[in-house]
This record gives sequence, structure tokens and C-alpha cells, in this order.
Amino acid sequence: MTHPNETVRAPEGTTPADLRADLTARLGGAARAWLDQAMDEAAAHPRTEGPVSVWELRLAEAGRRCGPAHADAARVLILHAARADHAALARVYAQGTADERRAVLHALPHLVPGPDALPLVEDALRTNDTRLVAAALGPYAARHLDAHQWRHAVLKCLFTGVPVDRIAALDRRARADAELARMLADYAAERTAAGRPVPDDLHRVLALTEPAGPHDSQGHHASHGPHGKES
Repeated sequence: MTHPNETVRAPEGTTPADLRADLTARLGGAARAWLDQAMDEAAAHPRTEGPVSVWELRLAEAGRRCGPAHADAARVLILHAARADHAALARVYAQGTADERRAVLHALPHLVPGPDALPLVEDALRTNDTRLVAAALGPYAARHLDAHQWRHAVLKCLFTGVPVDRIAALDRRARADAELARMLADYAAERTAAGRPVPDDLHRVLALTEPAGPHDSQGHHASHGPHGKES
């Protein structure tokens, strides 16, 4: 089983422009020049020409050119520059390495406005690659996974050791979720019965599921719509 690397996901709401500014400040001169050229190529030739587009080749080079710590961000920026649509993202995800798949998942909030790319998220959540699982649970999943899928994704994190702070919008989506509380309690009971420790993160999420108090001015007793959004 792989484990998440030390690279921290960009804060929710970070724009590609913010990401580029931050990455540019961190890269050396040669890496910056390579990234600028790769993004220019992607913007100029976003469509596939021949069996593979130029920008897809650059995705494969990003780790070597920018270093492993910055490769995810570089790939996201290239995908954004290429204006990759759902079909292109699905192709890269299907044909790419785990690193490239992770970049696709990070790029979804910037490139796919609706739930069309949920099959990619669902595929990542079926794996035991914890870096893919963590990448799948970004802002895109927070917006579009339905309540049932999202609850099971939380349990997947607890089971595989993905820190729950990698789950975007955890506080909002877990709040007053009685069904999630039941599932967490059942999981804790199973581990206790088996003589295994209960993860600290489980207690953290369980606390979030407690019903909102009577003075909750935000109206967090609101029901959730088909994609888990408050309605």
C-alpha cells in the first residue's frame, strides 16, 4: 500500500493563477523555463494531434523536469493550459501513470463544472493507492459525490490511513450526519471487538456529526440534495 507524500493539496479555492505564482516562486530557472514552454505549447495546441498530444508528453516529463514535490502542480497547470475537457481528462486518467491520474483528479475542480467526471473519482476510491484516494477527495468530490458514496469514502480513508484532513469540505458534509455517525460507531465497535485501536481521526469525524445546537445561525439542519449539497 502506498502512503500520501508530504505534498500538501493547495487550499480549497486556490485558482490556477495562484498555483502558478506559488510554483514559479519555488522552481529553479531551468524548471520555470520548461514549465512556461510546456504551458505555452498546451495553450497553442490543446487538441490531440496524432496518437498523443504534445501536452500529454509534457505530463510524463513533469516529475523529471520540476521534481517530485512540484510535479502534481505542474501537471495541473499543463492540463488547465490545454483546456482539457472531460474526454481528454478521462483519456489521460485511463492511459496515465498513478502520478498522472493524481494530477487529473486535482485538476477536476478547475476543468469540469458538472458531475460528468465522477467515474474517475469513483475509480480512484476503489484503489488501495492512498495518494489517489486522497487526491480523489478534493473539492470536486465534495461538490458532486452523493451522500452514500461520500460516507463510504470517509470510511475508506479511516481504513487505509489517509488523514481525514485531506477530505475537502469535511466539516460541512459531516455536520449532523446521523447515518455517518452510525457507520463510524459500527466501525469503531468492530475494531474494538477485534482488539485493534480505533483511529484518532474517527473520533474527530464522529464529533463533527453531532447535531447542530439550537443557536446555529447558519441553519445547518438543512437537508442534502442528490449530490450531498445543502438545499
